[in-house]
Amino acid sequence: MDVASLLRTKGSSVATAPPEATITDIAAKLKQEKIGALVVSDDGVKVLGIISERDIIRGLADHGLDLLEKRADELMTAEVFTCTPNDTTGDLMAVMTERRIRHIPVIEDGGLCGIVSIGDVVKDRLDEIEREANALRDYVAKA
Repeated sequence: MDVASLLRTKGSSVATAPPEATITDIAAKLKQEKIGALVVSDDGVKVLGIISERDIIRGLADHGLDLLEKRADELMTAEVFTCTPNDTTGDLMAVMTERRIRHIPVIEDGGLCGIVSIGDVVKDRLDEIEREANALRDYVAKA
């Protein structure tokens, strides 16, 4: 399945945070949205970085409780791997495994148009396996 199809199913909404948001604000938004990462963007279109639960844990180890008042742009991962709607979920699975990342923003025409998580990719793969198993059962039942 391609990323465009995946976004049609799951939606294209992306939770973002401005670069000046504090880590306290970031943690609250992650909890509220029940997600593991936010795209850091000052306009909701341009990706400046990504900040995940992992970034926060690493920041806590480095800065202790002072971390809570740091800004998103001080802690975010600035080198963000992105994809396009034409990429396949198989491609994303390989990249996520190789780079040990769990979230990939989707860019189209230079702007943010979605995000894919490892959960989305795993769900897609499980659905594909189920479709294949059902097709095989149907084939055997008709034979």
